[in-house]
Amino acid sequence: MTHPAELPGRPREGAVGGVATARATCVLAPNPSAMTLDGTNTWLLAEPDSEAAVVVDPGPLDEGHLRSVIATAEAAGKRIALTLLTHGHPDHSAGAARFAELTGTEVRAVDPALRTGDRGLAAGEVITVGGLELRVLRTPGHTADSVCFHLPADRAVLTGDTVLGRGTTVVAHPDGRLGDYLDSLRRLRSLTVDAGVETVLPAHGPVLRDARGAVEFYLAHRASRLAQVETAVEQGHRSPAEVVARVYADVDRSLWPAAELSVRAQLDYLAEHGLI
Repeated sequence: MTHPAELPGRPREGAVGGVATARATCVLAPNPSAMTLDGTNTWLLAEPDSEAAVVVDPGPLDEGHLRSVIATAEAAGKRIALTLLTHGHPDHSAGAARFAELTGTEVRAVDPALRTGDRGLAAGEVITVGGLELRVLRTPGHTADSVCFHLPADRAVLTGDTVLGRGTTVVAHPDGRLGDYLDSLRRLRSLTVDAGVETVLPAHGPVLRDARGAVEFYLAHRASRLAQVETAVEQGHRSPAEVVARVYADVDRSLWPAAELSVRAQLDYLAEHGLI
């Protein structure tokens, strides 16, 4: 058995929820599945000496969970002042409108349909709440509207579904595009090198203590899968379903529909680059 410390990104051992850094606390949503892992990580962010807090990804429309996030903030002496979304998949965003009602906060997202006001999220934007500083990093690929949030004071980055705490993510074709995703991973790698980011706060799975190692693993994994897909096509496996059966034979069949989305994105990428 592989020890957790030997896995890519050095996942933190123990419970997924709870305090992760000086400024970040995870409230785990009760929606575990093969796709969401332990459930959605709703992140509560605040400066230690501030009463104002930010919530990232309220999660599914689950009244108990939404109220648990509020209770966690109140127990720490915090008032939730802003709600942010990493992207629009329902396990991250379905509860956002109700959460905004409960907290009286604005919801900001790339997708206008998910906002409660007029403000979106711009690449390079710096968001400040109660002294907390978050920097917006546009990271399309998993979805077209995906963003990450750099938390410089903790040398951390909230990655949404762009980098998970366990396993790898789906490039959700046709909205997600592999070329965009690879560019986003390179952007995250630069953040670990140039800005000293050490910790990944993912939307699913445990906290990762080796951000650079996690991102480099993701890049290597994508290169390997792409080569496997190219080889499968050369061997006559043309349809996405045929490629999945060939390349993902060692993956649980319940995950094959999601794998097919990634395969479609990889086939598009290979075709765009004249490789198939």
